Amino acid sequence: MGKNYVDIENDQGATLRYRKHANGRGLVAHGAKVHPKAHVEAGAYVEPGVRVGAGATIARGAWIEPDAVIGDGAHIDAHAHIGQGAAVGDGAHIGVRTDIGAGARIVRGARIGDDETVAAGLTVATDPKGLWLAA
Repeated sequence: MGKNYVDIENDQGATLRYRKHANGRGLVAHGAKVHPKAHVEAGAYVEPGVRVGAGATIARGAWIEPDAVIGDGAHIDAHAHIGQGAAVGDGAHIGVRTDIGAGARIVRGARIGDDETVAAGLTVATDPKGLWLAA
């Protein structure tokens, strides 16, 4: 069984090669490292340099920009955006249509709600209900 590749042109005119991930059929760019036990749903995009841990879920329509890190068991909900170089800790949950800025850090087990924005470079910790904690 061969791999299915899709070539997509980016905003700068360069062509990037994506393959469909074995679990979920989302598109994973050449150079991204996605654990075989992760789930990348159809319509999700994982850019080059991204690392996705075991048991993580990337839902439909989510976009993970280059060099981001998604921890083991993390859940990225539908249409969420994870910025370049951002890190989402193990077991963290990112809500629907949430925007995580470039270089932001979401700590292990944090819960970021739907339609929220985390500024670039910010580190966020939450309680189990999703209330942001002071750093």
